[in-house]
Amino acid sequence: MKKLIAGSVVMAFLISSCAEPYAYRPSQTTYEGAAVGAATGAAAGAILTSGNKWKGGVIGGVIGAIAGATIAEIAKRGAVEAVQTGQPVRYQTEDGRAVYEARPLGYDAKTRCHKVQEKVYENGKLVKDQIKEVCESEKVEQKY
Repeated sequence: MKKLIAGSVVMAFLISSCAEPYAYRPSQTTYEGAAVGAATGAAAGAILTSGNKWKGGVIGGVIGAIAGATIAEIAKRGAVEAVQTGQPVRYQTEDGRAVYEARPLGYDAKTRCHKVQEKVYENGKLVKDQIKEVCESEKVEQKY
C-alpha cells in the first residue's frame, strides 16, 4: 500500500515537471470533476473491494479523480473549440462507447457569452444534455 501511494506521488511529480510553468491552469470545473470522481471512485472502491476497504477506497479515489478531471477538461475544451470554430465538435473514445458532442447555439452581446449545447452518450444512450455558457471573461456573479 505504501509503495502504491509513494509511486503515485512520484509519478505525479514527474508528469507535472514536464509541463511548462504557467502554460496550463486547471479550471474550477476541472477541480469539481476531480472531486466528484474521487468521491465516487473511493466509495465504489471501498464497496467493491473485499478484505482491505481502505486500499480499495484509496485506489478507487485516485482513479476516479483522474477520470473526473479528464472528463471535465474535455467538456470545457470541447465547448470552447465549438465556440471558436463555430462548428459542432465531437470527441469519442477509441472503442466508441463514450461520445461527447458540443454544438454552438448563439451569442449574447449583452453578457458577452456564447451558448453551447453539450451532449454525452455512453453505450449509445444519452446520459447528459445541457446548455452551457462560454464567456469571453470570467463571470464573478451569477446575475447579469
